[in-house]
Amino acid sequence: MAQAHKRTRLQATLAVTGVVMLALSGCGGDLVAPDSLIEKPGVEGFYNQIANACGHHSLGNQPLNYLINISDGDGNDYFLDETSKLYYGRIDRTTYATDINGFFPTGTNTPALNCIYAQLDQAPPP
Repeated sequence: MAQAHKRTRLQATLAVTGVVMLALSGCGGDLVAPDSLIEKPGVEGFYNQIANACGHHSLGNQPLNYLINISDGDGNDYFLDETSKLYYGRIDRTTYATDINGFFPTGTNTPALNCIYAQLDQAPPP
């Protein structure tokens, strides 16, 4: 009898340990998901607003319409991620400008940035 009780106790301990390990590893949800995977959908409307009002402006050599609408890898992923952080207030305008100008270093980004900021001022709160 004592042997069966020890085995049942060991099985229960292993089951609890497995659940805790899954929770800590993130396999059960979005505990460790990057920012871009847990953003609220409101940012999509902000991207559309930028595309409509500012799409003809460029960051680096890429028009904003292209960066928003075409998935070409690093350039648009970086722009969308940084713009999402700006929209949700995770970074301020100075940090956004520094980050964008560092990634798209042409010295001609100011009109696009000013247009994005104007859209941010008009956007509904997230």
